[in-house]
Amino acid sequence: MRVAAAAAGALRPTAANLLLLSPPHQHRRLLSLHRRANQNLPFARRRRDSYSTATVAAPDPAPKQQDAGGSGGEAEGKVARRRRARESPEGNLRHQLDMCSRNADLTTALRLYDAALSPDSPIPLSLHHYNCLLYLCSNAAASDPDSSADAAQRGFDIFARMEADGVQPNEATLTSVARLAAATRDPAMAFSVVRRMATAGIPPRLRSYGPALFAYCEAKDADGAQQVEAHMDASGVVPEEPELAALLRVNADKGRADEVYRLLHRTRALVRQVCDSTAQVVEAWFRSDAASEAGVDNWDPRKVKEGVIKGGGGWHGQGWLGKGPWSVDRSEMDKDGTCQRCGERLVCIDIDPSETDNFANSLTELAIKRETRDDFLGFQSWLRRHGPFDAVIDAANVGLYNSKAFSFSQVNSVVNAIQRVTKSKKLPLIILHRNRVNGGNAKAPYNQKILESWRKAGALYATPPGSNDDWYWLYAAVSCQSLLVTNDEMRDHLFQLLGTSFFPRWKEKHQVRLTFSGRGPTLHLPPPYSIVIQESEDGSWHVPTTTGDDIEKPRQWICSTRKSSK
Repeated sequence: MRVAAAAAGALRPTAANLLLLSPPHQHRRLLSLHRRANQNLPFARRRRDSYSTATVAAPDPAPKQQDAGGSGGEAEGKVARRRRARESPEGNLRHQLDMCSRNADLTTALRLYDAALSPDSPIPLSLHHYNCLLYLCSNAAASDPDSSADAAQRGFDIFARMEADGVQPNEATLTSVARLAAATRDPAMAFSVVRRMATAGIPPRLRSYGPALFAYCEAKDADGAQQVEAHMDASGVVPEEPELAALLRVNADKGRADEVYRLLHRTRALVRQVCDSTAQVVEAWFRSDAASEAGVDNWDPRKVKEGVIKGGGGWHGQGWLGKGPWSVDRSEMDKDGTCQRCGERLVCIDIDPSETDNFANSLTELAIKRETRDDFLGFQSWLRRHGPFDAVIDAANVGLYNSKAFSFSQVNSVVNAIQRVTKSKKLPLIILHRNRVNGGNAKAPYNQKILESWRKAGALYATPPGSNDDWYWLYAAVSCQSLLVTNDEMRDHLFQLLGTSFFPRWKEKHQVRLTFSGRGPTLHLPPPYSIVIQESEDGSWHVPTTTGDDIEKPRQWICSTRKSSK
């Protein structure tokens, strides 16, 4: 298939990407014809010798030589094949492009690409080669205004060549193409790429939607951005704070009060606390003329109350209440959750006990997939015999607080401090890896006494070798509905696997953070109110901002009330 380059000054669809950019009715016809040729290739016909996977195909290995060891000869054959693949022209090109990606070196990457197309020494290009090139082009197009147009055009040309060669794109490929379109300020084209991706059976990811969504928002096209958001919802892709902030900004700029109201509640449900840049968007909205004009003078308090009860507290969802300008400023809450600016007291939003049970079951399913099954089930059995506990201590996190050497006495001081808080005769559960219990400074006489006191109290559980103790202390705290003492912010991959809005709500109510001074540990207990965007029954709003890692720094809240109600 021959592909013409785009005309100068305009990025027009070529034959190679016609399927991506054609109107829906033409696309259905083209897609139907294409599927007849190859049911699995909705974008391009695969060439017979196509390098269409992310790994470069190695030359056919020589016939295996039988030897007495059997498996040794097979392993040696695999090593040889991998070596030949690395040393082949395709493998060498892959390595060089990977280095270009690492160094953001588009110039060298394009030179390597042009050399690979040379008739004198052509190198078949794989999906991985093309993805590296498209990634570099899209990065340059998005980040360098001086060379944006040239980088975008090269990217489109490379994608056209990829299509002509019959190399099937994947999600990463098409996300780069969407980024190229966004860099040329063509959100419609970026969105068309994602729609065709979904039609082709390639599940879009959040990063796939970002180019179209942000491009529509930057173009002040609130309707286009809303279409992208709706497509995300239909695909089961959940927006995060950057996407929500962009949607809030474009709708606030357009004065679309109902959409801002909806998005504030969506932010409440998905993000809870906002970073400073999002906070500035929220403050700008409340200071706008459109916000002053939005709302009603009279409302039904009964319906508002019913909305609060139905929502579990902290919001009603009945729309903007009141009329007139807003008074907006930053504030802090006292220890009881009373706003120091307007005097309103925030509420504590309850967690349904069934949600806790479901979360504990999900934790179990994930843990036994990643831990030795018998080890984790053995822990559950031990917990049923010795529990429940009022508090659980992530001893590794506590014992290494501000120290390179693990401190048993530091953990013991926290054990005593949290026991005073819970007023329980029973020690908290101390989760510690078996290597810590049996090795290192655990053998010191003083530390042996501490360990023995925990053992006698039935409060020490040593996790087995090779295990991740995070699963153990988190499951124990959730299943016992107890406090959890740790400074671990629980942001890493393990906790991302949980993929549920319940987890941040649970953390807020159960996590105890700590600091140490010369006087010993200071425990920072969960507040008696929920740190989440709250909408009151009289129409005022309180929006919490994030505090970073400084747990002693007072949290700032956006306090927004109608001036007439002050």
